[in-house]
Amino acid sequence: MKVNQYLENANNQTLISFEVLPPLKGGSMQAIFETLDMLMEFKPPFIDVTYHREDFVYKKMPSGYFEKTAIRKRPGTVGICAAIMHRYGVDAVPHLICGGFSKEETENALIDLNFLNINNVLALRGDARTFDGKFVPEPDGHEFALDLVKQIADMNQGKYLDEDIAQGEKTDFCIGIAGYPEKHFESPNLQIDLDYTKEKVDAGADYIVTQMFFDNKHYFSYVDACRKAGINVPIVPGLKPLTKAYQLNSIPRHFHIDIPEELAKELAKATTAKARQQAGVEWCIMQSKELKAKGAPCLHYYTMGDADTIRQVAESVF
Repeated sequence: MKVNQYLENANNQTLISFEVLPPLKGGSMQAIFETLDMLMEFKPPFIDVTYHREDFVYKKMPSGYFEKTAIRKRPGTVGICAAIMHRYGVDAVPHLICGGFSKEETENALIDLNFLNINNVLALRGDARTFDGKFVPEPDGHEFALDLVKQIADMNQGKYLDEDIAQGEKTDFCIGIAGYPEKHFESPNLQIDLDYTKEKVDAGADYIVTQMFFDNKHYFSYVDACRKAGINVPIVPGLKPLTKAYQLNSIPRHFHIDIPEELAKELAKATTAKARQQAGVEWCIMQSKELKAKGAPCLHYYTMGDADTIRQVAESVF
């Protein structure tokens, strides 16, 4: 079943979903299973699995020079999705990214997903590599998420890259995209960011999942702005408990979002790790209850390997 169908058939009830990270290369699926085993009692209809582009490391050679080597730290998204669907009987949503893939590699990945009966994808541009000053696409790859959405939508119409394929099988992917309540950091302003989002919806995107935020007013304002811009697909809020002191600096730096003053003060005055965790969990519970009460279609939790705090939130909200 497709994500947009779950959202449409929810009868105004707020659903719950989770996002997991593939294990680091050399790790096992057991970590994923342990995370989801703790969360499946909340009956998520779908689980997102992130995709990570290759990055570069510099290895020192015997000569003293450094060799630039590409590595993919978290491979396995497609396999993890298949394993989740087999083990739990829930739909998996693999993230597809522009970075690190040519158009043909993307098409082949979509063909594999279609063969596995995985018919939901989240289409993202992806981040720049650590040593790149800005996002750099692969040769013959997509520069923008809009182009990735268009490629998926084309395959849904039976249109493949090879023009000699006259009657290709029509895939049936439900396409999700990212939304940014505090705007994407590369956009000059929110209105231009909304214009880009509308282009993706017009090209075939079926729903939006937001970047995490810690002040619900950003989500409500974003939904209002989307509706005024003619964006009428479901908008799912993304949530993450902020539970560690270093996150007060790392999350704004990495995700380009604000931490509300009240939350920052609560975490700063906590004298133990447990107290900080509890303050972050209680804040996320407050956010979740308000979003649910005001009709958010689904609450999407970024687990980031911390199933225990997500479980505490879910137990209080669902």
